Amino acid sequence: MKKLIGIDLGGTTVKFAILTEEGEVQQKWSIETDIQNDGKYIIPNIIKSINHRLELYGLSSDDFLGIGMGSPGNVDVIKGTVIGAYNLNWHELQHVKEQIEEGTRVPFFMDNDANVAALGEQWKGAGEGSNNVVFVTLGTGVGGGIVAEGNLIHGLGAAGEIGHINVDPTGYECTCGNVGCLETVASAKGVVQLARDISEKYAGDSILKVMIDDGQEVTAKVIFDQARFEDPLAEIVVEKFYFYLGLACSNIANVLHPDTIVIGGGVSAAGEMLIHGVTRYFKKYAFPQIKESTKIKLAELGNDAGVIGAASLVVNNF
Repeated sequence: MKKLIGIDLGGTTVKFAILTEEGEVQQKWSIETDIQNDGKYIIPNIIKSINHRLELYGLSSDDFLGIGMGSPGNVDVIKGTVIGAYNLNWHELQHVKEQIEEGTRVPFFMDNDANVAALGEQWKGAGEGSNNVVFVTLGTGVGGGIVAEGNLIHGLGAAGEIGHINVDPTGYECTCGNVGCLETVASAKGVVQLARDISEKYAGDSILKVMIDDGQEVTAKVIFDQARFEDPLAEIVVEKFYFYLGLACSNIANVLHPDTIVIGGGVSAAGEMLIHGVTRYFKKYAFPQIKESTKIKLAELGNDAGVIGAASLVVNNF
């Protein structure tokens, strides 16, 4: 049986895994992402790391069906190129596939990192066994990937920009230039922005308000923890968050009718309280047949979603 390599390329680390064709992780390791000099060392370092590990484990390129990789930025899945991955300092077009195939002698496939995480959750995580899964990742921004009828949806290239669903046309400005995108209220930064704004008008007792007024560090985790302790201001903030995310999920489901909407990323660490809150609004706004059949679940693979999903690109392409 041949093996697979999955790579999750991020702004601070590159994660690697060797997996079986069934998606079972056998080895894992990571290296730092060297973004100096327009990120020109990133691909050579990936090649060097793979070749070093194969030597270490007594493996050769013939033992592998292929390498899959998730990358930030605008990925051309046919040509295997990336442009505009600013957290990697990749401003120019990068010929990734060409370099990695030449350096490792193993077939190479790639896609956008959020798409790849969606594939991971669909193959081995919360969406396991379903061909219709939407993955929403709540981190620094809000990303997403859509698997419909077994296929990743790309559209003309930017499909699955879930963070830019409009949830409040009178809301905050987004980094994309629009106003009221989901990312402005449901990302880690967005939740904090909501808390600061609501806090200004809030007059009651609240530890969260004291922290904000005092200039202490307030994070999404602090806000959800305070809501758990029934801090009244924190409860108002997370309720607003549930409304926005539940509304967005209902819009997604009304268009796609997925089996599962999987929520992952740092903010999802709030856990089951988040799922209950979001599901409440989802059921309020989704089409009747859809609200009865589409489930909202927490992601299950954590940091491994990227490498597992990347490896599945190989399987899907063969």
